[in-house]
Amino acid sequence: MSAEEVLDRFKRSQAEDFRVVIKDLEQPGTPLRRFFEDMRDAAGTDTPFARSMIFQPGGLGGLFDDLHDHVMAHPVWRHPFFVRVFEGRFDAAQLRTFALNYFNQVKNTRQCVTLAIARFHGLADLPYGPLAQPVSEVTQVVLAQLVADEYGVGTSGLDEYPSLDALFRSTTHMALYRRMLDAIGVPLIEQDVPLLPEVADNVLIQRLVAGDAAFTPLEALASVGLGMEWGVPEFFSLILGGIIRWADREAVPLTAHDLEIFIAHVKYDVLHAVSVMAATTLHMSGPQDVSRVKNAVNMLMSGRYGMMNGLYREVFGETLPGLREIGLDPRYAVLDHRMTERLPAARAEAAPGTVRDREAWLGMPVPFVFA
Repeated sequence: MSAEEVLDRFKRSQAEDFRVVIKDLEQPGTPLRRFFEDMRDAAGTDTPFARSMIFQPGGLGGLFDDLHDHVMAHPVWRHPFFVRVFEGRFDAAQLRTFALNYFNQVKNTRQCVTLAIARFHGLADLPYGPLAQPVSEVTQVVLAQLVADEYGVGTSGLDEYPSLDALFRSTTHMALYRRMLDAIGVPLIEQDVPLLPEVADNVLIQRLVAGDAAFTPLEALASVGLGMEWGVPEFFSLILGGIIRWADREAVPLTAHDLEIFIAHVKYDVLHAVSVMAATTLHMSGPQDVSRVKNAVNMLMSGRYGMMNGLYREVFGETLPGLREIGLDPRYAVLDHRMTERLPAARAEAAPGTVRDREAWLGMPVPFVFA
């Protein structure tokens, strides 16, 4: 398959998975439908929650199609880095350079989900009246499951609660990634390097939208779901495919066990994408919310595109045009300038030594195209 065919396959697969959820939510009498109807009926039919798009006939399916097309048509998922890696056009040194620098992104993403969980609390201004707490709790549970999957921990009763040794040895995504680094010959003491400026920007953009008060709880939810989850199975498949091609060509004895970080992401992130989309819908009631969600994911995808440009330069020694130079579709322009203040401020708070070329990074323009 070509990279474009892989993208199309995942887009269709995600749509099929989500339509199963839509059917369960829209079909009368299903447990999931009754769960939300009981919440709605307890508060009355003339409430903001009752007007959620989850109860509008055809609303959930139409919303998904619109948002899914918006996210998956962004050029970041077709970035030249992914295409080149998928085709196997790299060597062992370039793979090592990519793996080390991308690890800094992997290490930070699950923290954004915990920041988003913290936005849904008892003092938050959620427009649901007596249902504010139940809706908040449902949202927290969905996000908490993402965190549990990312950290390799699950629910346990008191009688089977894991030992301290088991907790410290949980199979986190970071541990899986270190396993892959071990397999390609990077010793533990060399696995942590300062962040590239573009990687640092992407980490900060994700953290800001998820946790900073300048951004709304709905934007936080969109950022850790639609903005972070939908494209990951596709581009991780491209990376996985490229590593397999390279290992076969160079007779490097990598196994599925070594590459589980990419395989696990492909499986888990499909489920994550579906569950967070359903939770996000609970907080959406009209076109203004759709616009806010699209703006949030545009910030995330712009940051990721900048990160991939930085990785391409570091790995392959070539500079690619940015979003401003590639003729970005206007629908992906960022609608406001909150990030022009918040991102430079967050950069200034980064600890010395954590980011490469820190002084130059502090003066870099924000990686967005504005409307």
